[in-house]
Amino acid sequence: MDFDVCIIGSGAGAGPVAYELARAGRQVLVLEKGPWYKTEDFNKDELACCRRSVYTPSLTEERHVIEDEDGEGGWQATSTFDSGNDFWNGNMVGGSSNLMSGYFHRLKPVDFRLLSEFGPIEGANVADWPISYDDLEPYYAKTEKIVGVSGRVVAHPQLEPRSTADFPYPPLQVNEVAHWIDAAARRLGYHAIPTPRAILSRPEDERNSCYYSNYCGSYGCSSGAKSSARVALLEPALKTGKLQIRDRAKVFKLLSDNSGKVTEAHYYDRRGEVQKVSARIFVVACQAIETARLLLASPGPAHAHGLGNNRGQVGKNLIFSGGGSGSGHFYFEDLSDEQIETIKLPGLFVNRALQDWYTIDDPVFGRAKGGTIDFLWRHANGITRANRQKWQDGQLLYGLPLKRKMERYFKQSRHLRFEVFNDWLPTDDCFVSLDPNEKDRWGDPVARFRVGYHPQDLRVGRFLADRAEKLFREMGARDISSGVSGAPPANLQAGGCRFGDDPAHSVLDRDCRMHDAPNLFVTDGSFMPTGGSVPYTFTIYANAFRVAESIREQL
Repeated sequence: MDFDVCIIGSGAGAGPVAYELARAGRQVLVLEKGPWYKTEDFNKDELACCRRSVYTPSLTEERHVIEDEDGEGGWQATSTFDSGNDFWNGNMVGGSSNLMSGYFHRLKPVDFRLLSEFGPIEGANVADWPISYDDLEPYYAKTEKIVGVSGRVVAHPQLEPRSTADFPYPPLQVNEVAHWIDAAARRLGYHAIPTPRAILSRPEDERNSCYYSNYCGSYGCSSGAKSSARVALLEPALKTGKLQIRDRAKVFKLLSDNSGKVTEAHYYDRRGEVQKVSARIFVVACQAIETARLLLASPGPAHAHGLGNNRGQVGKNLIFSGGGSGSGHFYFEDLSDEQIETIKLPGLFVNRALQDWYTIDDPVFGRAKGGTIDFLWRHANGITRANRQKWQDGQLLYGLPLKRKMERYFKQSRHLRFEVFNDWLPTDDCFVSLDPNEKDRWGDPVARFRVGYHPQDLRVGRFLADRAEKLFREMGARDISSGVSGAPPANLQAGGCRFGDDPAHSVLDRDCRMHDAPNLFVTDGSFMPTGGSVPYTFTIYANAFRVAESIREQL
């Protein structure tokens, strides 16, 4: 064998496995389709970050086909090359963890038993997890320490059990508006909590602490403070001498033998030439959509319909994150000079969240799984924000009216936002397949995925957004608005290879080992039967640390 372990992908699902096994003395290879950017390559360039496809593939070379409802009871498939709807997210060593905002809330015990707690929901394929919160808790604690999570644990009604009293790093600095949120929440009987962040608040080893640049989410970190898989896990693992990373290596097929075991990974190198590598164990961690695509594109003697797909489960029960967002304006004309100066300070985080309705028990709404509300400043992107001011009442502004509107927008107020995270319930109308017509630049079928959502997702999102709006009114904000949507966020995807004890209804066992391929593991968010009501990255990290132990034992 060329290696003990071959990992396809290099993000949050790959980093812990590479880190643990390289430190255990195993020969590990990581194959990453994207380029290898280092910390010094990142800067606060809005054009590179958010206006051009610098960190994601060009749609002329790689694309997706997305099926949306056509409004007449059917589905309309459109290539993202035609629509311009870029669904890629962080194609580089370290994956999209380089670009994350790093909201690191844990799942709660209720998330592991959604079916048992709330019963079946018509039209939703809800299932309990085969493991419990207690099984994963030690790995949440491990992740907090190894990758670096800053925060402060405070008592609140929805606080999950913890084996550690607090986070390993103190909270990041916050803007004065965070204390306004705290005060308004107390007056309403809510419980505002500090948002834990995967960003260092003090230097550690060769990583600097956050320097509050005002540009974080969607940007690569130029200080090393953000706890990406690249900085926190892959770079330390490289120092063992046991890890190789090959960038610009696009794996297009996994070969398997008559017994179902995977024997080789075939990939195109940076010159476009086909290379082959063998290993004792293979780990797939390409993010949910691309993981399902690779498995479906890898039939073999024991996997006629794609690797692990003998029961038609690969790509099924894809999930994103339900919810929406809203905003409120704090106009300086309503504030004192002191208040204006404190909230104008750039770069400091808001870092406040509400989880009072993580489980909803409301006399009107009923009892249901709820979610999380996170508060943040509107993104600092100047070009994007200015561009949005050109419209007013459906009319295009220009000249002096546009200048005056932009002046008021940028100089006479600050805009506080909230984001709602709630479960995207798995359904039969959200899944991944291979498109029969569209090919990437190598001639391989691209992923085609349907993005149907469940009405309950919007119902819960609206309930939470209404509570956030109420808090904004209590704070004195004006021009408050919000919306919830069934549009899938590209950076929050999971499912497609759910784990479980019954091979008839799952792709992986409880250790994320493929039922029909005992030397193949999947460690990105694909394993999740349900997603919970928080961003997924923290749980992906924690589960990958857990699975790394199983792989080490198998080796």
